Amino acid sequence: MNHIMLGTTNISIFPLVFGTLPLGPLQAGLSPSEGGRLIRHALEHGVTMIDTATLYDTYPHVREGIAGWQGDVTIVTKTHANDGPTARAHVEKGLRELGRERLDIVHLHGARVADPFSDRADVLAELLRMKDEGKIGHVGLSSHYICAILKAADHPEIEVVHPLINRTGMGILDGSAAEMAEAIAACARAGKGVYAMKALAGGNLIAEARASLAYVRGLEGVHGVAIGMLSEAEVEANIALFSGNAPEDEVWRQLESRRRKLRIMENFCKGCGGCVEACASGALTVVNGKAVLDEAACILCGYCAASCPEFIIRVV
Repeated sequence: MNHIMLGTTNISIFPLVFGTLPLGPLQAGLSPSEGGRLIRHALEHGVTMIDTATLYDTYPHVREGIAGWQGDVTIVTKTHANDGPTARAHVEKGLRELGRERLDIVHLHGARVADPFSDRADVLAELLRMKDEGKIGHVGLSSHYICAILKAADHPEIEVVHPLINRTGMGILDGSAAEMAEAIAACARAGKGVYAMKALAGGNLIAEARASLAYVRGLEGVHGVAIGMLSEAEVEANIALFSGNAPEDEVWRQLESRRRKLRIMENFCKGCGGCVEACASGALTVVNGKAVLDEAACILCGYCAASCPEFIIRVV
């Protein structure tokens, strides 16, 4: 299977990255054993990189999937911390729950932070200290902002970037898909590893999945694409696609016919507004004491679900 170097990190990956967000309680709510079986199936069929985050609550799923695995695997996680001590706690939690002495890549994750190098300088400094301690292999940046990805190109301490990009530009906070593509290319030319997020806009582009993935994969500088997968058929179809094999039309027709949506159990909503603050896309407001969704703006990331104290929001 074709592998590609992730920038100058010396990490070689199969370009399909297993995104674990949909496995956990923010979305499908699979058990660790169910999610772990899917991750293991992907590894056994050639996937080499797993993307997770403190926020996703999928470390138990990843640990199940990699238990006893002797092949290559690169584990990437993210911290959404606002300060250094919290970032350290997030990394320590990942090490502990994954049963590892080192995390391969840890992203400073600031979906709504336009200038993480200023606004979260303490977080970046703490991640770099943990890299010096041997607890982190490479420090990265994940963002929905073009300006943040552009800034990363000029920061040598950032070795990997994880930008939001899809052919409609849905979810990009400060410009178009073409402008984000230019920022991605600048990072790659600066030696950064680049793997994309939200190529299917959180599921909004599922009906045109093959065309949407082809767009992102064809951009200059994109080394990999993280995709959330919830079935063995989905894993196998994506691996075939990323391997350059002829698509199985019937399988893809079934996959592209799926629909996802954000569900808010409004009868239980107390209108606290936590979900509004958490939404990176501005898709939520509070009207008459209840959270209200703008479906056209929602990228189905599920971050609002993590912020809800009543646990009444879910991507389904």
